Amino acid sequence: MAGKIIPDGDIRDAILDAGGEQAYKCYQCGTCMAVCPWSQVDSVVFPVYRTPQAVKYGSILNSEDPEDIEREVTEVYRCVGCEACSTRCPHAVSLPRIMRAIRRILVEFGSFPPELSDSVTRIQSAGNPFGEERERRADWASDADVPIFDGGQDFVYSPCCVPAYDPRAMKVARATVNALRLAGVSFGILGGKESCCSESLRRVGAEDVFQETASSNITAFAQAGATNVLVTSPHCMCTFANEYPEMGADFQVTHQVVLFQQLIREEKLNPSRPLGKRVVYHDPCTLGRQSGIFEQPREVLSSIPDLELLEIPHFSHENSLCCGGGSGGIWLERPKGERMSDIRVEQAAATGADILAVACPYCLQMFEDSVKTMGLDLEVKDIAELLADSLV
Repeated sequence: MAGKIIPDGDIRDAILDAGGEQAYKCYQCGTCMAVCPWSQVDSVVFPVYRTPQAVKYGSILNSEDPEDIEREVTEVYRCVGCEACSTRCPHAVSLPRIMRAIRRILVEFGSFPPELSDSVTRIQSAGNPFGEERERRADWASDADVPIFDGGQDFVYSPCCVPAYDPRAMKVARATVNALRLAGVSFGILGGKESCCSESLRRVGAEDVFQETASSNITAFAQAGATNVLVTSPHCMCTFANEYPEMGADFQVTHQVVLFQQLIREEKLNPSRPLGKRVVYHDPCTLGRQSGIFEQPREVLSSIPDLELLEIPHFSHENSLCCGGGSGGIWLERPKGERMSDIRVEQAAATGADILAVACPYCLQMFEDSVKTMGLDLEVKDIAELLADSLV
């Protein structure tokens, strides 16, 4: 990178115009740094509370030194959007929102990490971050005989790009399908008509591509007559429920663990096969802290016979530690020693659990990578898989 990000412009005004106006609400108490997941990573010092001050003074992204610019870009993209800071801030400042505004400037001038740039390009061209053919989006369902949504079913099932294309995560989508069928829930998919929800695009700073992709999805859902959408990913849920409506979307969104809880209570699903395992549940940031869904996953797990449900001391529920995959983190290759997921699986393994249960495709992917590279004797499974294993 050479020269300033904005050679002749006003850095502060550009960031404020991009959505960073909350910087003026921050008075640098430092609470955000204390609860930031990076505070658990010994090798990283991330003084996140300084960012709003730098925005107010226009002292961010204004260096002409390429090394300084690279350092600042790295810092800006450390934020994983977990919202731990926002929930504890006495002025309710959303630092992820400020970071997103800064990132919009970086994306505009092409000064963001190449891994993220590649993912943005793949979503724009192919509708998914893997760059796979759009027509293959429904391949995961080919053996399960899942129908295309025709407007008459209870739900459009939107499994997220990861379960749609990743061979390991496909098992989660198939387990969900099995559970829904046993409960008599009717559903269909949109297949190649659907694209990535693009939550990460907005958080990475690629606002124009987010708007383009989200608009395409909203049109696809509307043309299909979708009024209720069932999702596997809490990232999709938050985006569909909180961000799509500002663009005209008009449908209800349900995360599958919430539906599973309802079906179990109504005795439409009856877990009866004993598991015989100790299970610890990880609260995903977007499902727990950002959506308030804490007890439903635990109730589903507790319904499974011979399952001992454990908790991670000090770091469960609203204090859960992020897996590191949010806000584009899933696409970044963090060096060893800088991976939140490593710390999280160590916390899980320390409970004596046999299985780390998740309810998010990002968490599944991040934790399985850490377990594999760290050689831990810990299995990572989605709640849908554990439930399906117990259903006869």
